[in-house]
Amino acid sequence: MAGNQRRLQAAQLRKSLFDQGYLDDQFIQLEELQDDANPRFVEEIVKLYFSDSARLIRRLQSAMEESSLDFEKMENIMHQMKGSSVEAKYNDILVTIFMKIMHEKFNIII
Repeated sequence: MAGNQRRLQAAQLRKSLFDQGYLDDQFIQLEELQDDANPRFVEEIVKLYFSDSARLIRRLQSAMEESSLDFEKMENIMHQMKGSSVEAKYNDILVTIFMKIMHEKFNIII
């Protein structure tokens, strides 16, 4: 019974994420790569994306806390973040956050 409940909740969450536009055809393509040989493929990809993003955000934060800003270093980190993002909307969010931080913390308008 608990297994059925979890599957139902997962299906409802999946539908909700599609309805809100967070997931699209690229997610379906990932699901199609999942098979009996690798039954947790999608889960592993999502976990990898979030752990990599967290690591890159920590690196960006550290670069921004240095006494002299290394814009090339920060650009490289942002490029890595962009490259690991599956959806263009994530890229837009990352750039917006970066621009806001640069303006608020360093009074630099990009």
